[in-house]
Amino acid sequence: MEGRSTARTQVYQGRFAPSPTGPLHFGSMLAAVASYADARACGGRWLVRMEDIDRPREVPGAATDILETLAAFGLEWDEPIIYQRERTQAYADALASLTRQGRTYPCGCSRAEIARHGRPGPEGPVYPGTCRAGLPPDRQPRSLRLKADARPLHFTDRIQGDQTQSVRDSVGDFVLRRADGIHAYQLAVVVDDASQGITHVVRGADLLLSTPRQILLQQALGVAQPSYAHIPLMLDAQGRKLSKSLASAPVDAADPLPALRKAWTCLGQTPLGRVGSPAEFWRRAIATWRIERVPPHRHLDPEAKRQPRRSRQPSASDGPCINERS
Repeated sequence: MEGRSTARTQVYQGRFAPSPTGPLHFGSMLAAVASYADARACGGRWLVRMEDIDRPREVPGAATDILETLAAFGLEWDEPIIYQRERTQAYADALASLTRQGRTYPCGCSRAEIARHGRPGPEGPVYPGTCRAGLPPDRQPRSLRLKADARPLHFTDRIQGDQTQSVRDSVGDFVLRRADGIHAYQLAVVVDDASQGITHVVRGADLLLSTPRQILLQQALGVAQPSYAHIPLMLDAQGRKLSKSLASAPVDAADPLPALRKAWTCLGQTPLGRVGSPAEFWRRAIATWRIERVPPHRHLDPEAKRQPRRSRQPSASDGPCINERS
């Protein structure tokens, strides 16, 4: 498992990690704006990682388009871009470490079988543990799974508040390497966050339920747990995540200010007044950003007006800059 330098752990290190499955839509830009504002308001660094490990879903040219859009919106990253497709060995090393610990096992079950036999869970059928004690006779291994703990995992989200989940009860033993040989997102994101020294993760609430799995892996691999903040998810008129909506239009890199203003409003922040450029927007935005103003909802209507503020006392989970800027 790759280590982190002591120096890097002393500063706020945030990141934005899009998947190049198409151009940036407003929901993804909302996450980018929130993570960038939080990092800069805390005097921290901000990185971009391209989560292109799932090559069959990648759209040619999308990674370049995403980076050009971020630059047009005035978001500046502090280190060279990391591409997951180049980090297969790091994931294999982490997987080998977990296997040496006796934490993994091969699974021969198909998705259809799990759907038939697994009980309902918050993210679909819970894996019933069919192969946990060994592959059934005449069954060939397909994927590799982690033996999940039944103990409840607790963490405090900076926006959503206290969270508790038993991974085994809610998800079951989850996949680390897929049947097609691709390392799973849950493993890759933990390895990459540790390698890049990420201290704070600000992302969409669709990943809130994934966080306990990632914490479980962090503990098993002996790496630090970042602070988490999950912003509300933007939905379309049919209640679908914007990235899943056929009607979801990409943000306009040629005219970034309307989307920046709308993102700022959706994040519950104080209006900035008239700004003439993305650079001016960010000068004012960074000075006034307060993460405690972000609505603690899981979902937001994209046509909604400015969300009401909430009243909350800052806590240790708000990170190192909350008391300096409250």
